[in-house]
This record gives sequence, C-alpha cells and structure tokens, in this order.
Amino acid sequence: MEHVNCDTSLLKQELREELVAISKAMEESIDALAHEGGCLLGTFEKIRGRFNRLETVAASFYLQCYLAPYTEKYVDVSVAVQHLAEKRQGALIVIERTDSLGTLLQAGIPIGALLSHSLLESIFFPGGPLHDGAVLVRQNQIISAANVLPLSQVVVGEKKLGTRHRAAIGLSEVSDALIIVVSEETGKASFALQGHLYPIISQ
Repeated sequence: MEHVNCDTSLLKQELREELVAISKAMEESIDALAHEGGCLLGTFEKIRGRFNRLETVAASFYLQCYLAPYTEKYVDVSVAVQHLAEKRQGALIVIERTDSLGTLLQAGIPIGALLSHSLLESIFFPGGPLHDGAVLVRQNQIISAANVLPLSQVVVGEKKLGTRHRAAIGLSEVSDALIIVVSEETGKASFALQGHLYPIISQ
C-alpha cells in the first residue's frame, strides 16, 4: 500500500490495542514452550483471531485515509456502506483518484448529482433500475451509475469470487481507483486497491 498521513483517533487506538493483545498472545506462546506439556494450539487460535480482527480494523482506518484526499464526502460514503451492509444490499462504489477511468469502464447512466449517503443507498435499492453495476464518484459528485467494470480472474483460495468482487479487483488492477464492494450474500464490506481486497468494518 502507498504511504498515507491520516489521523483517525478511535481506529488508531483500536489498532494499538489489537497489536498489544497479539504481542501478549505471542509472549504466552513463548512461555508455553518453556513448560513441559504446554499446548500451543489454543494460543494459535487466539492469535489467528486477533490477526483477522487487526486486518479489518487496519483496513477501515486506511479506507478513510485513502478517501479523504479525493472526496470531502467520505463520511457519507462510509455511512452509506454501513447502511447497505446492515441491510445486505449489494453495492459497488468506485472512487476515482488520479487516474482517469473513462476508457477503463463501460459507461452507465449519467447522474451528475452531489454525493450523499441517502442517494448512494437509493441507487443500490434491490430491484431498482440502477442497482446493478458500479457507481462512479469523482470528488464530491456521483458521476454515473450502472457502470460495467473489467473483471479480474483472481481466485482466493479454492473459492472463486463473485462478480462484484471480481469487478472491484479488476478495476484496481489497471488503475489507482479505490473500489468499495458490499456483498448481498453476507453483508460484508471490502475495498479493492492496487489489485488487493481488504475487509472493512461495516457495523
């Protein structure tokens, strides 16, 4: 990931707490090795859970850092993602950064409206005419909806990703755009950047 300068105090504090907890669990593992009959399996499970939580908190922290320089409406984006995740409404939101995306996506329906969380949520209302495809955000404007993104061929483990996730990663592989995706199956939210997908806290 690129270097960012960001101050999000609550998430920073939570990151610090998770790192301290992981450090403590690692020390417990070292101590267990010193005692005959000590078993590390339970400690490994604890550490694995902490690392998963740490990744999610870190991704949420950096999402705000990456959004803030490119849209003053990053709070609206975060609120919309939280609401969409809670309702398990699938969504795909592209935040244009320095790379022009005109030639990288198949243009959808022009919107040309000031970004707000309520407008974003209404676009992805199930069964609505614009809910399929991606919303394109440039600075503080929703430029268009129902855009079609290039699909990645990436496979995570043995499970092939769904179309929204493949589209998010696909565009991030060929541009510096940040793409947020909400799964309608699980309600989990993630963002794609530079070809990688990161889970974020949505509830």
